[in-house]
Amino acid sequence: MTRPVPLLEAVALSCERDWRMLFEQLHFALQPGDMLQISGPNGSGKTSLLRLIAGLRQPTSGDILLQGQALAEQRSELARNLLWIGHAAGIKGLLTAEENLAWLCALHRPANREAIWQALEAVGLRGFEDVPCHTLSAGQQRRVALARLYLLDTPPLWVLDEPFTALDKSGVAQLEAHLAGHCERGGVVVLTTHHSLQCTLATYRNLDLGQYAA
Repeated sequence: MTRPVPLLEAVALSCERDWRMLFEQLHFALQPGDMLQISGPNGSGKTSLLRLIAGLRQPTSGDILLQGQALAEQRSELARNLLWIGHAAGIKGLLTAEENLAWLCALHRPANREAIWQALEAVGLRGFEDVPCHTLSAGQQRRVALARLYLLDTPPLWVLDEPFTALDKSGVAQLEAHLAGHCERGGVVVLTTHHSLQCTLATYRNLDLGQYAA
C-alpha cells in the first residue's frame, strides 16, 4: 500500500547560527491531523527550526518538503498553506485590532470585516475592534495576533512560536482546545511552548532538539 505524501517533512535537516551548529540530521514527517511540539533547552534552535519551516531562513544542509516538494521551490504554495505567528505579537500599536487583522490577512488571505469581527469576538475582544492596540494589555495584544487562527478560511499548516505567552488560564485552555480542533479537522500544528500541554490527541508528538545537538 502506497503511503500518503506528508504535508510537511524534514529530511537530514541541519541548522547553524553564529558559527555554531544548533542541530543536524533532523528528520520528521507530518500528516494531516498531526501536532508537533518542539522542545529543548534554551539555545537548542527551537525558534530557528520554526523559521526554517516558515521559509524565513535557509537550512545549512538538508531540506524541508511541502507536500513532497522542496520548500524553496514553491514559495507561493507555502504562502497559501502556512499561518505563522512568531514569539512577538507582531501587531502595529497605532492600528486598531480590526486594522491589524485586515493588514495581516491582506498579505495572503484577505478577510472581510464581518469575518474579522467574528474572530475578535472568538478571542474575547468584542468591543475592542476599533481600539488602538497600543492601549491594550499584553494579553489582549496577544489575543489580537491569535485571532487569525479563528478566521473561517485558515491555511492547514499552523506554525506558532510560544503562542500561550501573556494569556490567562482561560485563554490558555481555549487556545489548546482550538489547536486540537484544528488537528481533528485535518490541519497540522507545529509549535514551541514552555506551557505543559494537556493535549490528548493521538497524533500529538514531541520533538526534543536537545537530542540532535551537534
